[in-house]
Parts: sequence; structure tokens; C-alpha cells
Amino acid sequence: MHPFGSFPELSLKDLCRVAVVRAVRDAGLTLADVQAVYSGNSLAGLLTGQEQVRGQTVVRDLGIEGVPVTNVENACASGSTAFREAVAAVAAGFADVVLVLGHEKMCVGDRGRSLEALRTAADLDATRGLGLQFTAVYAMRLRNRLDEGSLTLDDLAAAAVKSHAAGARNPYAQYRNEVTAEQVLASRMIADPLTLLMCGSISDGAAAAVVARPGVVPGDRPRVRVRASAMRTARSTRTDAQPTVATETAEAAYEQSGVGPADLDVLEVHDAMAPGELLYYEQLGLCGYGEAGRLLREGVTGPGGRHPVNPSGGLSSRGHPVGATGVAQIAELTWQLRGEAADRQAPGARLALAHNSGGWMDGDSAVCSVHILERVA
Repeated sequence: MHPFGSFPELSLKDLCRVAVVRAVRDAGLTLADVQAVYSGNSLAGLLTGQEQVRGQTVVRDLGIEGVPVTNVENACASGSTAFREAVAAVAAGFADVVLVLGHEKMCVGDRGRSLEALRTAADLDATRGLGLQFTAVYAMRLRNRLDEGSLTLDDLAAAAVKSHAAGARNPYAQYRNEVTAEQVLASRMIADPLTLLMCGSISDGAAAAVVARPGVVPGDRPRVRVRASAMRTARSTRTDAQPTVATETAEAAYEQSGVGPADLDVLEVHDAMAPGELLYYEQLGLCGYGEAGRLLREGVTGPGGRHPVNPSGGLSSRGHPVGATGVAQIAELTWQLRGEAADRQAPGARLALAHNSGGWMDGDSAVCSVHILERVA
């Protein structure tokens, strides 16, 4: 990874150069070993003007030429979609070594442009003129849960405290400062009930991963295997009584992998607003409806808990450069499974889940991906 944050002096090429070289070296390979590239980016066309050949412009700068480069744009799930396509390419035998790259530059000197770009990750025929941003979408979901009593304002604040504490231990995180619940609740209101310290921010960053056929990567360090790769899109006919796209995707991944939520040792979930992770405890099957607050209060999803969630700090504290987020989740979980996550390590982690969603349609995420990774000695 390249650290996430605001880097006005750096271009996408600068960010990607760091992430790609680190990933290839980590695999014990060279850039010449890369046989294909899947590049995830969501907003460069709107924010930097670079359209159509985004991945090619970045990897050519590194000397990767003559191999297929596929550009992936899929809202906030662009990076995880690129990873899924790389997994499919290796599984199908099209390539032995594939580079996955997620990258985004959102800090372009005009915050309004960045927010307007984010607004396009919805059906504009339905939302044009409403002024809805993702903060408002999360706020409406959480406001409903507060009103019905299945979550409390203290739960929302505690999720933000947990997120910031994890981010403080992550050298790649955008926000590396711990906060108290009192500070969270006293910070500026953004979209009721979400305050400033509950919210993520625009960010620059890049993350990369190498997906390879078994036996190709040299060395005897622990291997991480992709045990499941699932993706679903939102249903226009879904009612509140039916599973969300996150639940449907997770269930497909559990079926594919032969494991269930009780087996997971560590998770990275898509919490663009810190309290959002509470909703995903339920949707990913860690607990039943209305039990998320209890799980958090009992420490089940915190450091040393049975199912630590977002040890990286998650999107809200690690940062959310849209196209990079899904690959950053894979990077964090790979370090966790290899025992290389330093003081944020989940002890003895062998099974991990990455949940990355994007866009908004029909009251649900437009797309969701879930990957299950496994340490294999």
C-alpha cells in the first residue's frame, strides 16, 4: 500500500508506483513476472480527467507493457471487483501471475468536485436534485435504528472510538488519533445522527496485490488462499423483510467456502461511516438483528475479541480513496493471516472475510463483493 491521506503534491502514478513495487517485492517476484493487470479506479475521469486507459497509463510508467490491462470501474467496489477478476483469470488458467491495483486521487483542491463525483454512484434518474450523498444514506439507515431502539447513540459513538483506536495503530491510515466518546458526540453534526468524528473523508491512496497460481511464488512464508469470491448486485424488488445485498453475497461466499460466520477470525467491512460496521455485524451473520450493539459492548468485534472487525481502522479511519479500498482490505487481511500486522494483529488468525460495497440503488448498495481468505501454512 501507499499510505492513505491527502497528498496534493502526488499524482496517481506516484501513489501507484509505491503500492505496486511493494506488492511485487513482497511476493518475491519482479515486474517482468506480471502476466496481466486488473486496475480498479472509480473517479479519475471526473477528478483528474484521465479516462478510458487509466490502468495502462499507470503501469506503463512502471515498465509493465505488452500484457493485458483491464480497467474496472464499479463505484466503491472497484478494487474488490478488480481482485475478483484477477482470481477468476488465474483460476481459469489465463495467467499464472496477475497484478491487482486499486487507486484513487480524490484530493484535487476542490472538495465540492470530489463530493459531486461521489454523488454519481447512484441512479441519477432517481436521485438527481435530491442532494443525497452517502453520508445522508447512512444517516437515514442509522436514524431508523435509533428510532426503533435497536441501536443507541452510545453504540454509534463507541463504533467511532473503536475505529479511531484501530487507525492509530495502522501506519497506512489517514487518521491516526484516538478519540473519546465525548469528543465524538460533541463534534460537528454532519447528517443527524452522524457527527464529524463518525464520518470518513475524501482521500488519496493506492493498494496492490499479487494473485498467483499455487507453486509460482517463491519462498516458504505462509500462503494466503482465496477460498471464496462472491459478488451480487442490488434487487429492485427487495423489501425490508428480505435479505440485503450484503447478506446475499455473504451467504454465497459461505456456501462457496464451506465455512460460516462463526469460523471467521478477522473481518474488514465497508464502514464508510464508522457506525456502519454495526449494520454489517448483522448482515454478515455475526449476530442477529438488534444484537450489534451488544456485540460491540462485549468486545467481540474489538482487539482480542472472537471476531475482530476492521483492525485497520476501516474506511472511516484508514481512509476511503474509493478505487483503492477493496484492495486495501485484501492487503490488511493478508498481513493479519501471515501474522505481520504488528500491534493490531488478531492472534492466530486463519480465516478472514473482506466485505466491500459500492453505489446506492433502490435503498441498498448497488454492488457488493465478499472474499474469504485462508492461511494455508
